[in-house]
Amino acid sequence: MMAGAIISLAGVVFHGFIGGKIYMRNINESGMEPLTKALSHVSWHVFTIFLFISSVTLIYLAHNPEFTIAAYPVIGVNFLGAALFIFLGLGKHRVLLSMPGAYLMGSTALLAWLGI
Repeated sequence: MMAGAIISLAGVVFHGFIGGKIYMRNINESGMEPLTKALSHVSWHVFTIFLFISSVTLIYLAHNPEFTIAAYPVIGVNFLGAALFIFLGLGKHRVLLSMPGAYLMGSTALLAWLGI
């Protein structure tokens, strides 16, 4: 559980702060419509929030194993997110396979499942 939480928390730092700074600069300098830029910002930060909630939940469950049933939604969403990255990456969005999303979410799901 703690290993999955650490991976997810590292994702918060790299995705939310380091990657977010780069991403926001690229989006703001693009020629996209203001609404598209705003929705892009929201989706980026929603994923960061998701990583944070996953890590906090797994940390809590590591210290309170009687509530391990709460790990299943975290496992499921991370598994489905990793599958989405892979599915889209094997299609016309190959660049997704070079990004850490599938690996981050897949390893979080796997480690949380092993922690149960």
